[in-house]
Amino acid sequence: MSARDVESFERCLEAYGIESAEEARAVRVGEKETSEQAAVVARYADLFTREQLAVLRAAEEAAAEDDRESVARLRLTCQDGLVTLELAEREDELENALLAARVPWDGDELPLRSAHARLAVEPDYARRAALGAAALEVSTRFNDDRRSLLADRHELDSEITGIADPVARNEAEKGVTLRPILDAVDRARVESTSRFTSERERWLDRLLGPEREETPSSAHMAWVRRLSPLESTYTKERSIGVCLATLERIGFDLEAEQGIRTDLEDRPQKSPRACVIASDPPRVVHLITRAQGGLHDYEAFLHEAGHALHYAGCDASLPLAFRSLSRDHALTEIYSFLFDSISCEPGWHVEHFGLSDADARENAAAARFSNTILFRRYSAKLGFELDFWSRFPVDGGTPDGYEERLTAATGIRYLAANHLADTDAGFYSADYLRAWIRAAQVRSHLRGEVGDDWWRRVETGAFLRDLFREGTRPTTEELAGRIGYEPLDTAALVDELTAV
Repeated sequence: MSARDVESFERCLEAYGIESAEEARAVRVGEKETSEQAAVVARYADLFTREQLAVLRAAEEAAAEDDRESVARLRLTCQDGLVTLELAEREDELENALLAARVPWDGDELPLRSAHARLAVEPDYARRAALGAAALEVSTRFNDDRRSLLADRHELDSEITGIADPVARNEAEKGVTLRPILDAVDRARVESTSRFTSERERWLDRLLGPEREETPSSAHMAWVRRLSPLESTYTKERSIGVCLATLERIGFDLEAEQGIRTDLEDRPQKSPRACVIASDPPRVVHLITRAQGGLHDYEAFLHEAGHALHYAGCDASLPLAFRSLSRDHALTEIYSFLFDSISCEPGWHVEHFGLSDADARENAAAARFSNTILFRRYSAKLGFELDFWSRFPVDGGTPDGYEERLTAATGIRYLAANHLADTDAGFYSADYLRAWIRAAQVRSHLRGEVGDDWWRRVETGAFLRDLFREGTRPTTEELAGRIGYEPLDTAALVDELTAV
């Protein structure tokens, strides 16, 4: 078949995107025991050819300025599809092997995903550490496969794009440079370290107990992030109702959003990591969580609701490129961070849980600590990943610096053996960090324009709905300019990280 013109390619790409997303969703939520993503890609193989990429490149060069970005995103998707077509079967094999992997535990065997989920609810410190070590040992067996896939993807990406340097290649795709982002968040981390150190000692003592090591292993992070000692207040049973009421206060009736489909069931093979899969925005957007009790359930639901409302709130008349495609995920993460940060507002804890002002301030501080340790982890992760990929063409990817950077930044021990399982595609860490900066700027803007109680004002919802209608079209840097900030101005973020 000859290459399609832009309009025909876009129509077929939309059908492929829906089918691929639904396959990923079924595996993610545990409805399927095996991934068949390779079969989906094969059915649309004619979309991902060198001839098709050449047509899209030519169309991008010839496009009027207003249309060029839309065509560029189609071209980038075709580019990525060429690589995926080559590697989909092997990626399925790895995914299915991980799904089949079992962790020996208590005389039985747990699916690897179930072992990771259990780390959040295992109350005994020593057993949690042992389970984390057992899960890491099983996961590490797949590191050679992970590294081989990374190497082959790098070679294909280099050949197709003509850019051999993985960092430069990703910067061309995102349209930003990564080192200045790292510099900005490193400065923010350093400026907030004194406050974090005192909070770390206080909260790790409370969350992990007197038996904790000076530097606990990352096996305990799911427990820490869950803020498990607060479970009796933030019960699993109340989480959905409270989150729906929280969203309603700012003008969003999630249950009335026709495009949003929730999956809140607990299945053995369901990933413990909440997510949104936007199969066909705004018509089909899946919001997926796996509640386990604790404040993190509320934060995770609100975080994913930010994604879901963004995708479901886009203008249906937008082209596919601005409904489903993006150069990165930094824009949509702003809204997720904004929504989950509501748990850092003492007034929210008073309003929905009947806490005293003192208890509400304490629990809001716990939520801030949880978010701070995550920010610090990702800032260190970006530094590691930039070094990892800078030397990848020479050494093929080594763990050098992973354990040292992440442990120093968080006070939690991250073992080098986990570095490949912890490497997200496409420098997602940079997207998160840009969103952290921007969400703090948006909160500052809302406090000035709406009030300190922005988190329960319908004016906030109206402000966000206007942004959601634009879909994925704006960049996070453009949003910064609209509200009067420089993109890498971390002053608002540092103010939040150092707040007493």
